[in-house]
Amino acid sequence: MIIAGEASGDLHGASLISELKKLDKDLEICGIGGDKMEAAGMKIIYHINRMAFLGFAEVIKHLPFIKRVQRDLISAVKEKGIGSVVLIDYPGFNLSIAKKLKPLRIKIIYYISPQIWAWGAGRIKKIKKLISKMLVVFPFEEELYKNAGVDVEFVGHPLIERINGYNFLSKEELYKKFNLQDGKEILLILPGSRSHEVEKIFPESIRAAEKLAGEFNLQVVAACSPNIEEKIFYGLTESRNFKVIKNHTYDLLKHAKIGIVKSGTSTLEAGLFLLPMVIVYKTSYLTYLIGRSLVRVDSIGMANIIAGENVAPELIQNEASRDSIYKECRRILSDAYLYNSIKNKLTVIKEKLVSGGASLRAAKIIYAILNEV
Repeated sequence: MIIAGEASGDLHGASLISELKKLDKDLEICGIGGDKMEAAGMKIIYHINRMAFLGFAEVIKHLPFIKRVQRDLISAVKEKGIGSVVLIDYPGFNLSIAKKLKPLRIKIIYYISPQIWAWGAGRIKKIKKLISKMLVVFPFEEELYKNAGVDVEFVGHPLIERINGYNFLSKEELYKKFNLQDGKEILLILPGSRSHEVEKIFPESIRAAEKLAGEFNLQVVAACSPNIEEKIFYGLTESRNFKVIKNHTYDLLKHAKIGIVKSGTSTLEAGLFLLPMVIVYKTSYLTYLIGRSLVRVDSIGMANIIAGENVAPELIQNEASRDSIYKECRRILSDAYLYNSIKNKLTVIKEKLVSGGASLRAAKIIYAILNEV
């Protein structure tokens, strides 16, 4: 069984399943995932579209559903005689289900660690009790877990292999395919992979983006996650001076001039494309208050955390307003030296994450665990 609860987990899970199937084509896999994991050969018990809740307040509201999902997963493990479960990121749900799986005496492997170094340091004790093997994608995580006595291995980050293997459209092809305006660079908005993230982040972002577009001769494009509908964007603003493009985020990242990017995996992706960006984060007030009391790092953007400094400006909660987003983007676009300095500083991210092959390394480790006597 593999459990991934969001769009980034679906991507990484699909690559992992593909590599596992190469090692053993008869391997049967079921669990929670999205279209990509299903296409790679996993039988979906629950689709990630139904798991798209984030934050403390949202989780409380969905507790009855969460409990039902967990019961169904436990039943599937028992009925199918599943011997191993791979958890991909999604820590709130996955650590909870791990606790329920542990008494069944199955092997529990965690691929892509919860960000315990950012918040929830107490979770490392829970992880040590529950998890058979931790596979981490950032080098500093390996030392952290080793010091806590957790069986851990660094495999590299699967984003590297995904980008390396991506079949990019040229700038001309991208512009032609989506009828973009020649002579205008792209201001890219990446507002998240869940509908409620888009609802929180897109309205202020588009208002800032429109102002910037007029001032710097840009065109605004919103990248739409595969698991949400394009129409959500148009319901959040009266403006129609932007395009929504689905399933071409990497092409957009490669050819954009600047990004307004929701904190999370997207900032890491933007950083790997050396895209100057402003990082934004906005959630419910209750979730924000609880999160603020727990966070232990100075930066929220993964690109900044890996780079070791705030290369990209971060605007959190009330700071993520139209005026602040406009001001920070304008500062970057108005200063060629600053713009190029940001691109240069972002190069360190790829250097720290190891070359491709993370999914294969993870699959080999997992397959060996599956076959342990």
